[in-house]
Amino acid sequence: MSKKSSATKRLLWILGGLLILLVAFAVVGRVTGMFGSGNSGTFVETDEAETRSITQIVTASGKVQPEVEVIISPDVSGEIIELPIKEGDTVQRGMLLARIKPDFYATQVEQARAGVLQAKASMAQREADLLEAESDRTRQRDLFERAAIARSILEQAETRYDVAEAGLEGAKYAVESAEARLREAEEQVRKTAIYSPMSGTISTLLVELGERVVGTSQMAGTEMMRVARLDHMEVEVEVNENEIVNVALGDTASIEVDAYPNRNFRGVVTEIANSARTTAAGTQEQVTEFPVKVRILDAHNIQAGYSGEQRVIAQDEVPAPVSDAPLFRPGMSATVDVFTETVVDVVAVPIQAVTVRDLSNISLEDANGDAETEEENGGEAASDSSRIGPAKEELSRVVFVVVDGTARIVEVETGISDDTHIEVATGLAVGDQVVTGPYSAVSRTLNHRDQIRIREDDTPDFSRAGS
Repeated sequence: MSKKSSATKRLLWILGGLLILLVAFAVVGRVTGMFGSGNSGTFVETDEAETRSITQIVTASGKVQPEVEVIISPDVSGEIIELPIKEGDTVQRGMLLARIKPDFYATQVEQARAGVLQAKASMAQREADLLEAESDRTRQRDLFERAAIARSILEQAETRYDVAEAGLEGAKYAVESAEARLREAEEQVRKTAIYSPMSGTISTLLVELGERVVGTSQMAGTEMMRVARLDHMEVEVEVNENEIVNVALGDTASIEVDAYPNRNFRGVVTEIANSARTTAAGTQEQVTEFPVKVRILDAHNIQAGYSGEQRVIAQDEVPAPVSDAPLFRPGMSATVDVFTETVVDVVAVPIQAVTVRDLSNISLEDANGDAETEEENGGEAASDSSRIGPAKEELSRVVFVVVDGTARIVEVETGISDDTHIEVATGLAVGDQVVTGPYSAVSRTLNHRDQIRIREDDTPDFSRAGS
């Protein structure tokens, strides 16, 4: 009797377990739509087309640098015997920066001066020769007029005069040439002293006292230092060739310097290169970019540290040092957001709602079928069919609009975009509900007229249901 009771209990437990499994399977099947219920369809995320303002931004990275920076190289070669400045010093226009040993050039001056004296002595000799030849010519002419000498003797006297006159002219030119060599030698001596061409800061110092440098007379020469205006700074960034067409002179920008996190500075585009820079040419990593210079408009101190508020300065203004302004140094890393275009009060949808599809498989008969549905449903379907348009043979920009629990493809024309939304110029109206996700559905699996289910916050995360 006990064995029969035990078997009965075991059977009840098995039947109870099967019942629980069947109930769970039925619930899951109803949620996922695997039984073909009215709730079957692809789970999607949606959003509404809305009116908003969109600002298109081009982002690029680069380095902070002075707007004006002069490379100082010597005109003459030699040893540096005086270097009264160090890197970071503030200098004024005309201040001595360095002096090169002038002994060799002083010797050349003495030689050139001696050459001038020699040329002048030679010219004096030529003047005396000319006076003698002129006197002889006059005497021979008088004798010839009295028929005391032959014409050939007079002609010889005239020839000697012409030669003496030409010799004097040559001597004058020799004096001028010697004086020019003297001036050049004196200029070389003056060039041994190097003065600042402008007021600014020694941003780079590349030489030491006692070092020998090469002049720029016949070659590139030695770069000794750089003098920069640190009160006007800019950021030079590299903009990709696909985005450079959107950037224009005068575009405003937001600049973030790595040294000052969580703070943005105002900027303006002042220069766009006409020629591109190509890196890794001939390889798969080849990149073509255009240098763009963005002026930093916020005041910055070239001496003190950073804290406090900013003061916007005009482009042509030379700001006085501001004790609480940030300190920008050449070479600092920065990221620039250039605001290239802004549109106001336009229809926009999330970027992920827009995809590209081939509309050639959506026939005119399908569109006509929608037109017939319009008469039954108050015109909504006809409006949808007019958006689809005739069959096409190329990829078109589209969105999926939610209509009566189905996804309808709508061809759209888009405009500019920001980080989250894109402008829709034609094809949508404010309030239209569009499919925004999941990405796999929008980009590949979702088709025209597919049944869809809008995912709520507590809906299980099924990317495809009933497929």
